[in-house]
Amino acid sequence: MSSMVRAGLTAVALLGMPSIAAAQFPPPPPPPAASSVQERWPDPPKPQTAPKRKPAAEKPAPANADTAPDGDAATQPKPAPKPAAAAGTVLACGGVFAKDSTHLKLAIKYDSRNVVFGDVDGPDGSKIKASILFPNDAKRRLEVVWSNDASRTDVSVIAINGKSQWVAPKGLKLGLSLAALQKANGKPFKVSGFGADGSASVAGWDGGALSSLPGGCKVGIRLMADSKAPPDARSAVSGDKEFLSSDASVLALKPSVAEILIGY
Repeated sequence: MSSMVRAGLTAVALLGMPSIAAAQFPPPPPPPAASSVQERWPDPPKPQTAPKRKPAAEKPAPANADTAPDGDAATQPKPAPKPAAAAGTVLACGGVFAKDSTHLKLAIKYDSRNVVFGDVDGPDGSKIKASILFPNDAKRRLEVVWSNDASRTDVSVIAINGKSQWVAPKGLKLGLSLAALQKANGKPFKVSGFGADGSASVAGWDGGALSSLPGGCKVGIRLMADSKAPPDARSAVSGDKEFLSSDASVLALKPSVAEILIGY
């Protein structure tokens, strides 16, 4: 969990997540069925006795024909289908990520060797306990904070940050532009003032599509201004106040999604 989680925890509380007072913060599709053995490895041709002399009229088969002259299927093997994209990075507010999930369910789903229980960054520089999926793989890392640490049960917050490629409900993912985020919500939303580090939080979805998600969870977003945004542009939208995502001053910073926090 990145240091941005600390400020993000507060923003999610504003969005109505009751489980953590300062918190802002899906089963993968089955692999494609393998092609049949017949398609990969056709029956070998039967041995034939060499003719004593070449037939008078022998027409070669068309070079690119898909079928033989008599209409039978061609004996050439078909190319194997390309493997599907790596599964396991789609998060839904259900299944092993439902409110009533547990560390054990995660370990069974993703293999106990890929799920550890340890310290992650918490509010105000603190450390909190969480189940960490794929702790050694930045692209698949996911942090799950529990309401009950002792039994590791009752999901509180799920954090997608760093270089993680997990996709949250509604297609939300890290790096998403402000325009794309507003489109997903279906209307402008409230954004907090940007801090000295160039970050800001979604302060409210204003009744848009992201106000609630299927499964009863809520989403908090941490935004980061473009590193090339001039200091005076940041100053225009800084401080303890709120702005609309459609505000020209906010758009001038070209912010994008830097952290996604799913909570119950």
